[in-house]
Amino acid sequence: MPVEYSRASTEKELRDILELQQQNLPEQLSEELKQREGFLTVKHSFELLKKMNNVCPHIVAKDGDRVIGYALCMHPDFKNEIPILFSMFKEIEAQYGNEPFLVMGQICIDKDYRGKGVFRGLYSSMKEAVGTDYNLIVTEVDGRNSRSLDAHLAIGFKVIKKYQSDGKDWYLIVL
Repeated sequence: MPVEYSRASTEKELRDILELQQQNLPEQLSEELKQREGFLTVKHSFELLKKMNNVCPHIVAKDGDRVIGYALCMHPDFKNEIPILFSMFKEIEAQYGNEPFLVMGQICIDKDYRGKGVFRGLYSSMKEAVGTDYNLIVTEVDGRNSRSLDAHLAIGFKVIKKYQSDGKDWYLIVL
């Protein structure tokens, strides 16, 4: 069955996102796996994930009824919800002022589906879904997550700034 992409529309899809997220948080992965496969930085609550989805629906990749990947849409209205992202929003606003942007809040693909075009499909679906409402899709990548940074650069993201925050190197990137 081919992978299908859509906006998240059910509580089951949101719970599936959180399950996939949980599997890919640093505390669940060995150092070797983090280096080879990448990792996630932020753990969302169901309530926040749902609020974000109500403003700008997340994109899910599904194989049948199973969520095998997701890209979280994070409207700037949520800039004060996740402390580790405060500096990212500050950097975006310094670079782009009032230009309409959307933050890709997190992207993750099930390990069995990596390297099969799902990453590219999620971003393509996100760009189509947000249409002309936003001039930019912006995100940041932890400098230690070379797999994620390489994947973003391969589909056309550009590094606009490298900076330090919370003792980490971050790459602010834009599509």
